[in-house]
Amino acid sequence: DLFVAGTDTTSVTVEWAMAELLKHPHKMSRVRQEIRDTVGENVEVEESDISRLPYLQAVVKETFRLHPAAPFLVPHKVNADVEIKGFTVPKNAQVLVNVWASGRDPDTWPEAESFSPERFMDGRQIDIRGKDFELIPFGSGRRICPGLPLAYRMVHLMLANLVGSFEWRLDGDCKEIDMDDKFGLTLQKAIPLKAVPMKL
Repeated sequence: DLFVAGTDTTSVTVEWAMAELLKHPHKMSRVRQEIRDTVGENVEVEESDISRLPYLQAVVKETFRLHPAAPFLVPHKVNADVEIKGFTVPKNAQVLVNVWASGRDPDTWPEAESFSPERFMDGRQIDIRGKDFELIPFGSGRRICPGLPLAYRMVHLMLANLVGSFEWRLDGDCKEIDMDDKFGLTLQKAIPLKAVPMKL
């Protein structure tokens, strides 16, 4: 189950990131230029390179914020009645955390519906492990996703090598990218992304 969940959520996240970058080609160019300036041309990006690619990291965080692969995380069951800010949550209730909504909350995220990796480039360290609960695509605390370290690295590596190794264009006559999502265990694109790699 862990392997399947990790594979699906990772591929869904990379697909959303590629869709956003194809929709915003100047951001894709910025990622590619950062890779060329830091790692070089026609060189495979390795895990040790990721820490030197801050804009790529910002793109991944922004993708996690706007398109969380698991929009409601894993349900939790309340062991005893608990009161939170005047609301009573009864014993045995199932509790879901809506990270999709929290990632689009305009009180936390200015221009919340916009894909803006630059929001993570202001020097403020926003931790995806839920330190301040602004960005929790993997949950937080004792029940944080055990696959976080692997998934985090894989998304960066896959995206970096896809963007750094190829030019991309939409398939066929497609001019617009459908950004609708399809609800399920993971938040997939309603219409899968079809893009064609071309040699640089």
